[in-house]
Amino acid sequence: MTRKGWSTGRIALALYPFGAGAAAVNVFFAALILSWIGGPILSTTLSIVLGCIIGAPATWYFARHIRHLMDVSDGVTGYESHD
Repeated sequence: MTRKGWSTGRIALALYPFGAGAAAVNVFFAALILSWIGGPILSTTLSIVLGCIIGAPATWYFARHIRHLMDVSDGVTGYESHD
């Protein structure tokens, strides 16, 4: 049986803005929580930059998971999906 639908890379590109945005919000709030114990408060610009960096691998792994779920629902088995 052949694979149907989008590739992992295409899924990752479509989801990257959401992954980077979520990572940026998490970085900003983590910095606020760490400020309670004396850590620095990050600017929104730095939080967005770090979110873009952290969001890339997080989105890639999430896209691989979505691709795997698509393969399972289509009944494709017997291989490792690493594209």
